Amino acid sequence: MEIYETDSEIAKRKNWLLSLIVIVLVTIGILLVLQSVALAVAPFLFNLSIQEILGLMTGDFSAENGRMAILFIQGIGSGIGFWVAAYVIIHYIDKVDLHWEIQLSRFNVSGGGLVLLITLGGMLFNGLLIYWNSQLIFPESMSGIESWMKEMEDQLLKFTLFLTDFQSIPELLMGVVVIGILAGIGEEMFFRGLIQPKMHQYTGNAHVGIWLTAFIFSAIHAQFYGFLPRLFLGGMFGYLYYYSGSLTYPILAHIVNNTFTILMVYASNQGMIDFDMESTDTVSYPAAIVGLLVLLAGIFYFKKINKPDGELEQGV
Repeated sequence: MEIYETDSEIAKRKNWLLSLIVIVLVTIGILLVLQSVALAVAPFLFNLSIQEILGLMTGDFSAENGRMAILFIQGIGSGIGFWVAAYVIIHYIDKVDLHWEIQLSRFNVSGGGLVLLITLGGMLFNGLLIYWNSQLIFPESMSGIESWMKEMEDQLLKFTLFLTDFQSIPELLMGVVVIGILAGIGEEMFFRGLIQPKMHQYTGNAHVGIWLTAFIFSAIHAQFYGFLPRLFLGGMFGYLYYYSGSLTYPILAHIVNNTFTILMVYASNQGMIDFDMESTDTVSYPAAIVGLLVLLAGIFYFKKINKPDGELEQGV
């Protein structure tokens, strides 16, 4: 079970709406502040003008060192931003004790190895979900919305392709730190460490809490044609936390998932493997089925070997 021990009044179930409003306002505020700081510092660190930085944000990727600058801004404004937001809300508003000494003690090598296997299975199965999501067609009456979503998706894809078109080892390492490590830690601290136990408490059902959090996690990325696979990943990360009572496992899974994708893209760009991040036209059903079986078997065994003694109840 998730650890979220508190006696704070605002964290009680009856104050759910106020608590969620505070979370939204505090998170938006912190993300904006850190994003502004990163935007102000980036020109000096990467020898760029303000105009070039703003151009990068609007699709002009011609600036030298532009990729490093954007990765830096994303790392500070998003990866670290979500972690800071979670920390402020957990420690200063909800006054929660996450009992890190217990969470860390619940991590072990066998569990970590199993998480790697689960993540690999999840990535294989996710290929099928990516394909299904890409095939969704709206009815004629919603053609305007569909066109808007596709246009937005195309813009995000161009930005992603630029961001991951690493031209050097330093850029690759920066990508691993920002997209792999900082995003993995920050997003898991916020969504699984903060949001999931609150959704569990508010609904009174762990599974509803996990999937509500996964829905929010996917929706906040604003990518409709990537919604289903990201929803699935959010659910997978959620169960790793729920069954172990340790955030170390979903953090590890998130970092591995993102980092592996980054390395695949880099290897493809270097001509070492055939991997096209843009392609959603085909899918390997045997690989997806094997992935699903590995995932289900892994989750079943992970649940079996992780039965924390003396569960800590959430604040009510």
